[in-house]
Amino acid sequence: MTPPSAPRIVGPEPLPTAVAGAWPLGGEPETWLLSVSRYTAAMDPGAPGTILDAEERERAAKFLRAEDRERYTAAHLGLRELLGAYLGMPPADVPFTREACPGCGGPHGRPAVSGTPLHFNMSHAGDLVLFAFAGSPVGVDVEKLQPASVVDQVAESLHPKERAELDALAPADRPAAFARCWTRKEAYLKGLGTGLSRDPAVNYVGTGLSPVPVGPWAMTDIPVDQAISGGSGYAAAMALLSSLPHA
Repeated sequence: MTPPSAPRIVGPEPLPTAVAGAWPLGGEPETWLLSVSRYTAAMDPGAPGTILDAEERERAAKFLRAEDRERYTAAHLGLRELLGAYLGMPPADVPFTREACPGCGGPHGRPAVSGTPLHFNMSHAGDLVLFAFAGSPVGVDVEKLQPASVVDQVAESLHPKERAELDALAPADRPAAFARCWTRKEAYLKGLGTGLSRDPAVNYVGTGLSPVPVGPWAMTDIPVDQAISGGSGYAAAMALLSSLPHA
């Protein structure tokens, strides 16, 4: 898979164009990035009430902190806006569903849209929301770089080879290397549909500049810092299923 360019920006750039019954780029993924603060400032105040469904509005209302509520609302409005454009339908009419969980079979696997070959995934951290759309199962993750103390603690949950790679680095280089590894790992687990219910230590994705594929899942790092002003201090990755069956 060709490494993706910097994501397109929700708001300033034109929305995608629907192609009846087909993924526009023949399966090549597209990524989009949304700034929560900018999107919220430009948002129609009535949009959450007319576009989000009852479940989304209820979940948004449960957040105690305004910043968490704004991030959730912006992420779901942006997702509906993009999916509606790709599918040629009003954002409020996008028919969300959940695939079966690969672990237990319950209805809490990957999010999906009924009756379309389009696959999608999203992740948010800080002021950023990252979306990916593709013709095969896809997962994404975006994270803020963490201080060394957090890296040292969470690194214990990584694959043994990844822990050894981090241990070999100078302390100043570990946060960026850990962020590369963790975003790849979460993107892969989200693409599988398991999330962190699957032990992140099982699969090796690497901490270096070149991501390591996992079976048929191709890993790519997403250059979010190049895409949006003020994005410095984030890492992001995408996992794309390049062939069936799953690893």
